Parts: sequence; structure tokens; C-alpha cells
Amino acid sequence: MALMRYRRDDPFKYLEDLQDEINRLFDASLSLPRIKDDIFVPSVDISEDKDNVYVAADIPGLEQKDIKVSLKNDVLTISGSKQESKEEKSKNYQRIERFKGSFLREIPLGVSINVSKVKANYKNGTLRVTLPKEEQEKTKSIEVEVE
Repeated sequence: MALMRYRRDDPFKYLEDLQDEINRLFDASLSLPRIKDDIFVPSVDISEDKDNVYVAADIPGLEQKDIKVSLKNDVLTISGSKQESKEEKSKNYQRIERFKGSFLREIPLGVSINVSKVKANYKNGTLRVTLPKEEQEKTKSIEVEVE
């Protein structure tokens, strides 16, 4: 059996190693190809009260037929496709910008939803979805008596 010399470790060495590893991960992620700037991801607002969960998604420039809303396993999925293509042959263009692609946004709700009562409407570029909670998910206030 070989004898090893006892060495007292620097307690901050582990933190320095962690910092080096985090820096390495950031450096590696910045060297990867970046996502294109023209990818469209709608922003959403999610709120709730005791009876419903409300989701509002900003999806400007789409028609109602281009938007799909589905609910499966208490995950709301908003998807669709957006295509913009405007070109006038009579003008001398210096630059033409277009967007063409699809998007998908999945939102885990965390509560059971009554699927038969879900309502969604799309107006002025905003999709609003009302998701009624199941009866057992609604919060009930219980009064505690103090003696």
C-alpha cells in the first residue's frame, strides 16, 4: 500500500472550478449557430381566478383560419402558420422583407380543465382562450375557528 501525502484543499477551489465550467458552457453555446431572427414565437399572458385559467397570445397579422388551439393532458397548444408576401412589380425595390413559417407554443397549465367548456376567440391580433377549471380543482375557502 502506497502512502499518500495529506493535502488540505482550498474550500474556494470548488467554486472556481464551477465558475470555469459555467464559463466554458457559455462560450460553447455562443459558438453554436444562432436561431434565425425571423422565427416567430408569440408572447403570451397567463392568469387565473378561482374558476378559470386565461391565456392571451399576441399573434398579429394572422387570419383565424391559420390558428389552431388544442388541449391535451392539461397542456394548451397554440400553433399556426404565418405568411407575408407583398410585392408590387411597378416599384423599384431596394429591399423586400417577408416572413413565412409556422409557430408552436405549448403552455402547461398545472390544473385539470373542463375541455367541453373551453372558449377561444381571435380579435385585433390577440387570441384569448378561457379554460374553465374542473370542479375538484377550484379552490375552496375553509373557515378555521380559533378557540
